[in-house]
Amino acid sequence: MNDAQTPDQEVVDFAGRVFGAARSGDTETLAPLLEGGLPADLRNEKGDTLLMLASYHGQIEAVRLLLHHGADPGLANDRGQTPLAGAMFKGEGAIAELLIASGADVNDGGPSGKTPAVIAAMFDRVELLAMLAGRGADLDARGADGTSALDAARMMGAAKAVAYLEGSSGRR
Repeated sequence: MNDAQTPDQEVVDFAGRVFGAARSGDTETLAPLLEGGLPADLRNEKGDTLLMLASYHGQIEAVRLLLHHGADPGLANDRGQTPLAGAMFKGEGAIAELLIASGADVNDGGPSGKTPAVIAAMFDRVELLAMLAGRGADLDARGADGTSALDAARMMGAAKAVAYLEGSSGRR
């Protein structure tokens, strides 16, 4: 740090490269840094972890690498979003499976209150709803704001998700 308590430009540039590597899936850059002691749960100025960025951007090999080095799949960013929520939002089923297998909670809405099922339902991602149900998710759970996956699907006009959720819970 310099006298003004701002990060040195070299540190800012390094951080930019590290977070860029997570976004782009550059495991050749990330692997030696992680092996050299870079924290797997390093966060940027928005609270995004390397795992959050890799998950959101569909970088499955980077996700594997970060999880192998101990990244926590349950850490939320400053907006209360988890890596699993990011994978649901982007429709990244294989990444969601990997995060769940590594301990991500299928019912955790994080501080934002939107459960993974609510996010999948909002975007009419029936295959992700089925995967979540198969991993023990409570599709009827309500987030912090009281919204269920079915409510979210109805609000967004996600017809396939509405049909799936009504059928899976026996409601009509």
